[in-house]
Amino acid sequence: MAGLVRIPQLAALGHWSAQTARHDDPAELSVSLMAGLLLGGAVLMAARMLWRRARSLATAAWEAACMPARDGLVVLDDDTPDAFAVPGLPGRVVVSTGMLHTLDESEHDVLLAHERAHLTAHHYAFVALTQLGAAANPLLRPLATAATYTIERWADENAATATGDRTRVARTVGKAALAAHRAPARARTTGAALGILGRRSPLASAGPVPRRVAALLAPPLGRHPALTAATAAVLTAATLSTAEAAHDFHLLLRTIGAWS
Repeated sequence: MAGLVRIPQLAALGHWSAQTARHDDPAELSVSLMAGLLLGGAVLMAARMLWRRARSLATAAWEAACMPARDGLVVLDDDTPDAFAVPGLPGRVVVSTGMLHTLDESEHDVLLAHERAHLTAHHYAFVALTQLGAAANPLLRPLATAATYTIERWADENAATATGDRTRVARTVGKAALAAHRAPARARTTGAALGILGRRSPLASAGPVPRRVAALLAPPLGRHPALTAATAAVLTAATLSTAEAAHDFHLLLRTIGAWS
């Protein structure tokens, strides 16, 4: 923006002095040009990802509305072990007969609690936001990968709370992962095609399974006030920095407006 107001034709639109802008603004024109190119690329990539994600979520909502379900559960007649959550109004939990046959009756509750946690906590929104950030800034790609793993751990813990048996949840995750690994790889409908949660069979394969199982077999983690404080500090610093930059730009416009 500071670079654009140096262009006489654009400065005239806001009744600003382009000459004063060139004199009083400490930012080099080359820096402004580079910032503009980077911002343009980020906006373009973010818009592309936003369009793809919005289209996927709209398709998922339509698919969910058309699925005949009982208590939000859709059972597919498919021997391939698979299970996933489809967001919508309302959302659906889709489970194949192959997955139901792989797990015993007591583990079916774990499976449903895990997948319903994805819908209840709107995990697809977390994935979409982190992927949007990664599209705009490639440095955030590790964050998107971490978020995919974190929502699976989140759903694991919700299932453990709902069933009251962390060991059974760990066993279910391990059995589902083993069954999915042995199943022949092939294209899926709905969940994988839409990429709602990022990959096929979230319960079975999203995130390093040994880490998830080990975390479930360990005592549940408590709250960490230091991490909460650090997060709040980073967000506060980012907000203050943005406000300071906006204030500096406002002062620049007021200065060059007074000399126009």
